[in-house]
Amino acid sequence: MALTPDSALPCPAQSAGWTPRGMFTVAFLGIAAGLQMADMGLQAVSLAAIQTSFGVSDATLGALQGLAGILIASALAIPLSRFADRYSRKRVLLWLIAVSSVLMALSGLAHEFPLFFIGRSAAGITEFAMVPLVYSMIPDLAPERHRVAANLGFAALMAAGASGGFYFSGAILSAAQDLFPWGAEPWRKAFLLLGMAGLPLLLLGALTADPARRIEAADAASSASLRAFLLRRWRAIGLFAGVAGCLIVAVQALNQLVALALERRFNAAPGEIGHAMGLIILITSVGCLPVAGLLDRAMVRRVGQAVRPLIMGLSAVMAIPVLLLLTAAQALDHAFVAVGLFLFMTCTANALVPTMLQDLAPASLRARCFAIWSFVVSLFGASGPLLAGTLSDWLFQRHMLNAVAAVAVPALAISAACALRSFLRTLKEQGLAARPA
Repeated sequence: MALTPDSALPCPAQSAGWTPRGMFTVAFLGIAAGLQMADMGLQAVSLAAIQTSFGVSDATLGALQGLAGILIASALAIPLSRFADRYSRKRVLLWLIAVSSVLMALSGLAHEFPLFFIGRSAAGITEFAMVPLVYSMIPDLAPERHRVAANLGFAALMAAGASGGFYFSGAILSAAQDLFPWGAEPWRKAFLLLGMAGLPLLLLGALTADPARRIEAADAASSASLRAFLLRRWRAIGLFAGVAGCLIVAVQALNQLVALALERRFNAAPGEIGHAMGLIILITSVGCLPVAGLLDRAMVRRVGQAVRPLIMGLSAVMAIPVLLLLTAAQALDHAFVAVGLFLFMTCTANALVPTMLQDLAPASLRARCFAIWSFVVSLFGASGPLLAGTLSDWLFQRHMLNAVAAVAVPALAISAACALRSFLRTLKEQGLAARPA
């Protein structure tokens, strides 16, 4: 498993068709990332039980869902992604799967909240490092004309894993209770069971491809310095981070705390909420992908790459009234419908983001660019559940849905405003680029 540097020589042009091993590798990447995300869904459904076990406040749970799950993880994923840009990506991937699985299992054994918080943070580091690694590999595995489809396919598999953590939470808790007979809380045993799933993943991972990097001559000339790249494109990157960052504030405020909010509002069982949320996340995350792809293909001929911030801005605007309807819902079924509509719109907004960043970043910097992007966005995303949990304690008397709306609605409005500016800027840049021709 020792790391060996990859060659940085330019690679020959890729064939127009898929190879069987390339397709298998993309599928494996989606399954592996999905399993790593499944523990987040299980944790979200188990928040009430975790709160009871450790006796912590809503603000502390918000910090767990935001700081531990997102911010710390994505910050430390940046140096890890440097290995992905310099060494064998397959070997780095296998190490990340192994370490993440062990940490997932150990999290359930922590008997003090600080230790549990540290364990969840460490597990999140490996999960966040995996996503930049994957998005740096896909352009070297998939034929260029199928790259968007490969990105969306990976996102669908990852979403299926994330939704599985919600949908099968009751079954996972029940199976773990039967499998491990000692007297510990069921959520602890469930984390241990999920961690054990890393072993078959490692065996399958040995069969995957380790693609060579396709570095074009233009990339080789322009990508020697990450700092130079960021300084040259800081305006476009800043607007991109504003649009996606403010959008993720709203998404994470709802996504990370919705199970606890619905459980309190409607006195529903965690298993019932987890089952419904699993279906909702799967349908919205996967269902938005063909919609985003068709919208991009239909409108890119008219406005070029400016279609992507346009889609994001319109989706953010349409999500605001849906979120307000969620806070006014009088029945659990109505709340589930509102959550589904909200997630569908926000998932559509985010579906083409990886393709945009792949186009922007040179091949030799892709993993680090994705890791930096994840960190910048996570600065916003961590604030979503943290602010909502704090407002729930201090201002809304533990009415979590109202606290989520108070955080998410302004964030969506700012995201839409940034998207409009990015759309106009992109149109202007495209016009200037086309003028010499």
